[in-house]
Amino acid sequence: MQRVPDGDPSVGLVRALRDDGSTDPATDPRLPRETLLRMYREMRKMRVLETRMVGLQRQGRVGFYGTCTGQEATPIATALATQPGDWIFPALRESSIMLVRGFPLEKYLAQVFGNSLDVLKGRNMPSHMAAREVNQVSWSSCIGPQIPQAVGAAWAAKLRRDPVVAVGFMGDGATSQPDFHNAMNFAAVFRVPCVMICQNNHWSISVPTARQTASQTLAVKAKAYGLPGVRVDGNDVLAVYKVVKDAVDRARAGGGPTFVESFTYRMGAHSTSDDPTRYRSEEEVKRWAEKDPVDRIRRHLEREGHLERGARGAHRASRRRPSYRPRPTGDPALAALPRRPQSRLLPVGRGTGRAGAAAAGSSASAPEEASDHCSRAQQVAQPREGLSIGP
Repeated sequence: MQRVPDGDPSVGLVRALRDDGSTDPATDPRLPRETLLRMYREMRKMRVLETRMVGLQRQGRVGFYGTCTGQEATPIATALATQPGDWIFPALRESSIMLVRGFPLEKYLAQVFGNSLDVLKGRNMPSHMAAREVNQVSWSSCIGPQIPQAVGAAWAAKLRRDPVVAVGFMGDGATSQPDFHNAMNFAAVFRVPCVMICQNNHWSISVPTARQTASQTLAVKAKAYGLPGVRVDGNDVLAVYKVVKDAVDRARAGGGPTFVESFTYRMGAHSTSDDPTRYRSEEEVKRWAEKDPVDRIRRHLEREGHLERGARGAHRASRRRPSYRPRPTGDPALAALPRRPQSRLLPVGRGTGRAGAAAAGSSASAPEEASDHCSRAQQVAQPREGLSIGP
């Protein structure tokens, strides 16, 4: 089999962050301090939030949840690399984009709990968020249908001369689906303003990528359709930002679609319905834990003097990976889940997150804000309005 030259971006791996926290000048997007800190805060917030959600699911308080633990860099970077008017068609692990775009965390959690604040009013199963106000469409439990949807939205925008870009997400397993072929072919032929991002986390539930394809990479598949393919280190939030930003800018300028392979790893289970210990080794997980995307951006911030040393301790609690092993309700292991100090808890009605903390005379970090909203969402949990069973 003929090999593609190593200099090809669809075969190589675009990186910006080095192991010591420094950056490669050729790929560093040179973001301002405020943006770098926001990346770190948003990634930490998702890590803590999802650990809490998994624990609550094990207690029977949440019906279903799928985490993006270890894959936070791609959705957070994409959220910051796109414009508010751009459309997002997520897969299982990109719902957090809507939070970065300004969707209220309390309403986000209401959909998970299925309470009266759920803006979807029970029309979707838990964790299938969507919000018109932030141009984010609900993902589907089927594999890959959001890709042709994103391409269709991009084509409509092109026909209407609307200067927006559609971003569609998929996992590595979706590249084995007919929807992937249909979307890639149509997008290339009609040169639609679309960016298709594949989070290659090595596992399509329990099927490894090696059993999905014999191609050298997933990004190289773009060549057959006549569109650019780029392979990026998915645990490097700066590299992902640069690659996605370049692809979005290219699409908006009329340059057509781009296929991005984000090479990353799923640290947890496929979802709370899965037990990954049945098909992969703990040694494999430990190897990838050394490439934790949150740790990598933290080292960069410390090296540049953007992050105070006191913030490091706050991150240690969020490093613990959610456990997906079946456990009975009330298992003592749940006590290990990170929680906010009791002194920071605010009574319902006095405000939550940053505003509530300011009223109490303190400032809330991102993980504390996430935990505060979790507590409030549980307290208002009640059956969804407008639902009935039977006649």
